[in-house]
Amino acid sequence: MKHLLWMGVALIAAQSIIACGDDDDDGSPGTAGRGGTSATAGTSGEAGESSSGGKSGGGTSSTAGKSATGGEAPGSNGGAGGSGETAQKDIVETALAAGNFTKLAAALTAAGLVDALKGDGPFTVFAPDDDAFEAFEEANEGVLEGLSKAKLTEILKYHVVVGAAVKSTELKDEQIFVTLSGSPVLIDTTGGVKVKDGEVKTADIEASNGVIHVIDTIILPPEDDIVATAIAAGTFTQLADALTSADLVTALQGPGPFTVFAPTDDAFDKLAAVPTGDALKNVLLYHVVEGAVGSGDLTAGPVPTLLEDESVTIDLDDGVKVNESNVTSANIIAKNGVIHVVDTVLVPE
Repeated sequence: MKHLLWMGVALIAAQSIIACGDDDDDGSPGTAGRGGTSATAGTSGEAGESSSGGKSGGGTSSTAGKSATGGEAPGSNGGAGGSGETAQKDIVETALAAGNFTKLAAALTAAGLVDALKGDGPFTVFAPDDDAFEAFEEANEGVLEGLSKAKLTEILKYHVVVGAAVKSTELKDEQIFVTLSGSPVLIDTTGGVKVKDGEVKTADIEASNGVIHVIDTIILPPEDDIVATAIAAGTFTQLADALTSADLVTALQGPGPFTVFAPTDDAFDKLAAVPTGDALKNVLLYHVVEGAVGSGDLTAGPVPTLLEDESVTIDLDDGVKVNESNVTSANIIAKNGVIHVVDTVLVPE
């Protein structure tokens, strides 16, 4: 597999640094309630977020230094935990000292994640405060208490990016980070800063091993993989059939993460004939890139695909184009990657 050379920032791959303990209970009522927004109109559950409706362009950069509250990032000037004293404390100690993360601390303890977040890092933590936990509990009575340890751990990991301490000045609109859970999360800087559906209340609280951004809700990881997300959308039936025929379904259900330029049924209808056999498999691999990359991280030029020695070309002059195909909807988040919808099937030369 080739590595992405075209990313505007380093995407953080989830690392297996946390021993969560034995827990064979994979049942989870906790995914009910405030899950992710549907990937496309009519898609239910936690398929991810879609930036359709004007956000499928090349992705504009966020305003440098802007915090979610509209002012300067509090941590950068020593406020709200950004002082030199606080910077000597690790992520966990900083959160405990703040006094408004008691429920988060209890959840980290229950999940066995405290020692991991006291490690070297660096980490970026999107931390729901006590008010966020209380709002979630009020809207989803009994859900948090009913979570298995495995599900609680997955949710908490979805709030953590490991490998970089990302300040608010480094966040971009339609940027994607791969979280410690292995699933991608989308950044939205239109009117403040949002991480999935969580609004950043206070940015840039510095710790010795990373940075904390306080958010106003618990964010839940998507449940559906790329294939299930595409099927649920209802507009990729021919793509799903093609993946089945080419024996690629299992591959795209793997951990990834992947970026898929997904042609719609209308795109397939433009073809004089749908390829078969190895030719079909090559066409489909030509639509997939390693890593989860948001439209805000796209840069113009060639992008290596999973088809050996073949690249697609990104053009950002007028929206986003992949070769001669237009991206009509961007940043549909799945459990193991991201989908960008294209209006023409990409065919390798």
